[in-house]
Amino acid sequence: MSPPNIVFIMADDLGFADVSCNGRRDYETPNIDRIAQRGVRFTQGYANSAVCSATRLALITGRYQYRLPLGLEEPLAGKIDVGLPPEHPTLPSLLRAAGYGTTLIGKWHLGMLPSFGPSLSGYDHFWGIRSGAIDYYSHKNPRGEDDLWDGDTNIHQAGYVTDLLGDRAVGAIEGYAGSGQRFLLSLHFTAPHWPWEAPGDQAVSERLSGTRLRHFDGGTQQTYARMVRAMDLQIGRVLQTLDSHGLADNTIVVFTSDNGGERFSDTWPFTGIKTELLEGGLRVPAMLCWPNAVAAGQVSEQVTMTMDWFPTLLEAAGVAPDPGHPPDGCSILPVLTGTRAVSPRRLFWRYKTNAQRAARDGDFKYLKIRENTFLFNVADDPRERANLKTVLPEVFARMEIDWYAWNATMLPEIPDSFGETYSAADLADHIGAG
Repeated sequence: MSPPNIVFIMADDLGFADVSCNGRRDYETPNIDRIAQRGVRFTQGYANSAVCSATRLALITGRYQYRLPLGLEEPLAGKIDVGLPPEHPTLPSLLRAAGYGTTLIGKWHLGMLPSFGPSLSGYDHFWGIRSGAIDYYSHKNPRGEDDLWDGDTNIHQAGYVTDLLGDRAVGAIEGYAGSGQRFLLSLHFTAPHWPWEAPGDQAVSERLSGTRLRHFDGGTQQTYARMVRAMDLQIGRVLQTLDSHGLADNTIVVFTSDNGGERFSDTWPFTGIKTELLEGGLRVPAMLCWPNAVAAGQVSEQVTMTMDWFPTLLEAAGVAPDPGHPPDGCSILPVLTGTRAVSPRRLFWRYKTNAQRAARDGDFKYLKIRENTFLFNVADDPRERANLKTVLPEVFARMEIDWYAWNATMLPEIPDSFGETYSAADLADHIGAG
């Protein structure tokens, strides 16, 4: 079998149950569901972080984000000294070295020009945004700067950004189909990240012009639904383009989110949202299809994390990781193809706001929030209600020791690292974060 093409689709702030195949009831996502129907849907997919750029760093490097200074804080618009070092091997750089064409369409958020950017980290082509969020119509970031780029050129183009990203993705696939080159297409939507603007909401965009972009008093459940459905529509166009060019059978398509959902999201059956290490802040939709190698209609209980996509996709492409930067993620390709059974995992997290710490080992989860500590069986108790630390003190003690041992291998937290919260001070001081 020839190495596959790869289309990696990432939503922004999408909750676990914000897709209908995971339980959303007030709207449908037929095209996202189609990816799951064609392949595997994971019920225990985790993000590497409860916020976005840290997860994106783990995705592109295959490593815990805390190994790099970038993983300690969300890079802010205009802060040019924090970013993904261009010399660090990445998923696109390794695939490009193996002959793949590499394109990023959508959100970067891993450091600003001139020192950092997609073209410096393995992508042949980039069309999208560099910061954490933009207005869907004016394409301005929270600092009021134009933030739509074609490569390293700042551009102006009218339109709803979700639709524009879909247009570019379709064009990229058509270009690769014409050339016959294998490709990695990273399609990283900004939807459904705030501001709450759906197709047809130009008046909302105009009303927000000149105000702080990050607003918490706007939006509705209906607007959120329209934003997600607009993204789903563009994903349908991408899938149709693969079909029409005869590429679908040997193309891996992945869909996931960078962290748990925001305030309009559905995270059922979990509690917690973005910025929290409760399950709702970490569990994300995760699904993959590859008709040539992965049987359709599977539902997997394999515990997996964002950084696992890096070794999984490299293995599928027949490409080895860089030996000087071994991934922390584990390839799940054998699980996908049925040559290995589901296996337990040990995963770790930390998040500076509220001194949060977490670990998952088998069915158990260790959690610390400020000075409060917990042990949950998240298989039996997904809403994290029954604290078992006094019932199973040996398990609690072991997992706490394991967390500290793991943490000692990571970069230490820094006092001024950014933690995304909803306070007025953070709104003022960190208006550029995503």
